[in-house]
Amino acid sequence: MPDTARNLMIIAGEVSGDLHGASLIKELKILDPQLQICGIGGDKMKAEGMELIYHINKMAFLGFAEIIKHIPLIKRVQNNLINIIKEKKIKDVVLIDYPGFNLNFAKKLKASALARPSRDRMNIKIIYYISPQIWAWGLGRIKKIKNLVDKMLVVFPFEEELYKSNDVNVEFVGHPLIERINDYNFLTKDELYRKFDLNPSKEILLIMPGSREHEVIKIFPEAIKAAFRLANEFDLQIVVACSPNIDESLIRSAMARPSRDRSMSPEGDFKVIKDHTYDLMKYSKLGIIKSGTSTLEAGLFALPMIIVYRTSYLTYLIGKNLVKLKNIGMVNIISGEKVVPELIQKKVNQKAIYSEGEKILSNSKLYNSIKNNLNKIKAKLGSPGASKRVAGIIYSMLYES
Repeated sequence: MPDTARNLMIIAGEVSGDLHGASLIKELKILDPQLQICGIGGDKMKAEGMELIYHINKMAFLGFAEIIKHIPLIKRVQNNLINIIKEKKIKDVVLIDYPGFNLNFAKKLKASALARPSRDRMNIKIIYYISPQIWAWGLGRIKKIKNLVDKMLVVFPFEEELYKSNDVNVEFVGHPLIERINDYNFLTKDELYRKFDLNPSKEILLIMPGSREHEVIKIFPEAIKAAFRLANEFDLQIVVACSPNIDESLIRSAMARPSRDRSMSPEGDFKVIKDHTYDLMKYSKLGIIKSGTSTLEAGLFALPMIIVYRTSYLTYLIGKNLVKLKNIGMVNIISGEKVVPELIQKKVNQKAIYSEGEKILSNSKLYNSIKNNLNKIKAKLGSPGASKRVAGIIYSMLYES
């Protein structure tokens, strides 16, 4: 171990980034227990020893419109981070996903470093772990990334090919979800049902409405109405997997908004569960899941699902003009075809969600076909040990001359 202790900054702005960041910090601390790490993260990164400068709860902006509204805060955060980098003489910064913030921050950081006199210039290396989805937003970002990022660490093999063809310093490390699921200490189905007083005679209809408040507000009311219909028709019980940073009261209040709808059942007809998402994915019959990392996780459990996504109208309009993909769900993107249905914007309504769920649950041939196609995804994400590989690469860069 080198004699000179080093400081490292890590920036992860979302719940999924907090998970990936926590696994990375754990591996880094194994390599060097004295390594000082600060930055933006959540409770899991803090628990592994990172000094939180800002918590992800303050940084989880959903889309373009929401980012515009928070520009003053974003600027203050970025300026403060740059000042801390100068004060602590940090020379290595790890950015995890969160491209709207992180790419802009990388640009400001590089500009700030170059603005100093040559003798005082900061020689900062920027390592980007979990690439922005340039294959979705068009290739214009690659040039920007090439100029800003010293090392790109990607979790999908097709990303490595894309970056290499554009002369970006890139390495495929595998996907950290593989190791997380492999290392997870699962409850048995009986233990899960007993722990949360679930009905042992009914299978689970799982709702995952997102990890941001505005996602829950926009998605959950229609999802729960459709879920009640499906649960009644197919004799299921409804469980809502609540993100750690979402208060259960928000879910209850979001459901109450359309309470005059007579088709809705009383509040008591569903359970809200935190911290057991993987157990729920493993033992559920069907998922209604907001587009994002959760859909990939559910895919790794071969859980048939309906992917839903709803955001502000302005964000949707901008995204519609920029996104170059036919599908938004990672399981469909990785598979190269629409394995599970996707509902976007106005299609996130009770009727459409129910219709897609009814098709899947009433057709055993279709249901098993979806499971078989989802089972093929895991092989495309590399071998376990992504966090350890990433930690090794970062650690070696920390002490490069």
